[in-house]
Amino acid sequence: MERLETGIRAGRLSSAEYEANFSDLHPRLDNHEALVAADRCYFCYDAPCMTACPTSIDIPLFIRQISTGNPLGSAKTIFDQNILGGMCARVCPTEELCEQACVRNTAEERPVEIGRLQRYATDAAMAAGKQFYRRAEPTGKKIAVVGAGPAGLAAAHRLAVKGNEVVIYDARPKSGGLNEYGIATYKTVDDFAQKEVDYVLSIGGIEVKHGEQLGRDFSLADLQSRYDAVFLGLGLAGVNALRVDNENLPGVVDAVDFIAALRQAGNKGDIAIGRRVVVLGGGMTAIDAAVQAKLLGAEEVTICYRRGKEHMNASEFEQDLATSKGVIIRHWLAPKSIISQDGKVAAIEVEYTALVDGRLTSTGETGVIAADQIFKAIGQTFEASGLGALRMESGRIAVDAEGRTSIEGVWAGGDCVFGGEDLTVSAVAHGRDAAESIHRALTAAAAPAVAVA
Repeated sequence: MERLETGIRAGRLSSAEYEANFSDLHPRLDNHEALVAADRCYFCYDAPCMTACPTSIDIPLFIRQISTGNPLGSAKTIFDQNILGGMCARVCPTEELCEQACVRNTAEERPVEIGRLQRYATDAAMAAGKQFYRRAEPTGKKIAVVGAGPAGLAAAHRLAVKGNEVVIYDARPKSGGLNEYGIATYKTVDDFAQKEVDYVLSIGGIEVKHGEQLGRDFSLADLQSRYDAVFLGLGLAGVNALRVDNENLPGVVDAVDFIAALRQAGNKGDIAIGRRVVVLGGGMTAIDAAVQAKLLGAEEVTICYRRGKEHMNASEFEQDLATSKGVIIRHWLAPKSIISQDGKVAAIEVEYTALVDGRLTSTGETGVIAADQIFKAIGQTFEASGLGALRMESGRIAVDAEGRTSIEGVWAGGDCVFGGEDLTVSAVAHGRDAAESIHRALTAAAAPAVAVA
């Protein structure tokens, strides 16, 4: 048998194979499919799916609107609560949120396809260029938003609708944040993230300044001096280190950088991938990196996670998706050292782990997995400068229930806040609710004092 080459290289597949591999994971329902799917909804009173949705979309209502042939009305119901409902329909772990709570699971062990129905409605509205909102009379207030990700975009849109002027600052060349740079390509095809950004900005009253970074180009104090309020919608820029030997060898890559590069590539064949790939981690980023490595033509892709299957942050659906693509998931393995050959990655030494009295412990056994490329997906950290005396909690920004920080006139939301989750839908909820709080505060401050007799 001919020995296949090792190493990392681009162009492992044909153009047709790349196109097929990176096609839409869940294509949009057609009209008939949507009506059939909507007909399965019980339209529950006090529906548990609504409670499970971080943005509290009226799910029974929007599904009923679809069932009565009113997809545009359905889209408005969704956008009223979640202006990024189109992306959330594609990337939300619905199997752990609204669909897990669906009462259809009890009788049939199969929920209503809420995510796909949400996409059906929002896609119809965006395709029609339907703008549901009109800006209120100008308030004369101007708000700075730092970060053009889901939290920042949701905040900016809600503030603009209420008549405020908004300026968004973002360090990257494109808006979208996690939606543009951190989501698997097969989950959001056809440049949808940018189409959604354009849809959000079409309300008017929002200016976006790219290539502007907090701590480098301006500080929080600078913004406070020039704006009536500030919203911080910063993402997680840092990546946890492995802290093992040879971590900086060529071929050891941050998974988030790999995913971002693939998202921005005009030609998938330009992205180099190893023949044998090991991914370290157990979250969504690990799954996305592993699946896409396989779709790029890697022959062997192995996820190593230091705990058990039940401890993985990635949903069971995502784990099953990975294994269906040929990814091997191995549990109870932690990285010990990276083995080099000729100055490049040749393998990774792992140690077996176990839970002893509730604590993760090495068993003393080790093994070696051949690899020419290793992706680190062991979590991200919040890194930012220029925040002044802003109070932090566990390495992230401390906020109250309305997103107010310790500094008057400054709000925050999304992954950067204490208690934030790596979910687009949660970030949208933070941004939306903080915008309401900002508008209330600015309106109250501008209201004339009422004399008391």
